[in-house]
Amino acid sequence: MKIKIFLGVSLIFFFFALLIFFYFKSDSDKKLIEKKKKIEITEKKNIEITEERIESSNIIEDVSYSAKDTNGNEYFLKASEGTIDQNDSNYIFLKSVNALINLKNYNLVEISSDFGKYNINNYDTIFSKNVIITYLDNKITGDYLDFSWEKNLMIISRDVILKNNKSSLQADVIEVNIETRDIKIFMYEENKKVNIKSLN
Repeated sequence: MKIKIFLGVSLIFFFFALLIFFYFKSDSDKKLIEKKKKIEITEKKNIEITEERIESSNIIEDVSYSAKDTNGNEYFLKASEGTIDQNDSNYIFLKSVNALINLKNYNLVEISSDFGKYNINNYDTIFSKNVIITYLDNKITGDYLDFSWEKNLMIISRDVILKNNKSSLQADVIEVNIETRDIKIFMYEENKKVNIKSLN
């Protein structure tokens, strides 16, 4: 009988001890979680403030660059604003971009876009969003242009349309060799064809 009473009392004490332990542990865990959240919020705010300061300190207004190769071809680039890439200072992100490619013994090629990314070492430029290219009586529009000065190559992609006085065509990609003036027009999928319409 005494053993039963002892066991019963021990179980009750053990039960209450467990309740108290879990109550305080749960309360402690809640406090830790709240503290962690506060730290994360503070860190996030600090990061945002730092990024704003970094961005504002690296913004250059009315950016312009020029380059000339050994063949006498010239490249002029202007933008309303430039921001130095924090990961690689060789690159500059551009806004409201306008470029001129003055090819020797050939007409000017004009390019404009909403955004750009310029490599200050080799002059390669990526133009993006509302890209417009004009040369002679041709006008090419698209959303992405990869221009490589080293490769003498322009690759226009994403919703590409080429128009001139005679025809209009739609394609996935138009590739222009600046040196030879050769143009390649193709689709990504073999079963799809380039859509050509005569304007006459």
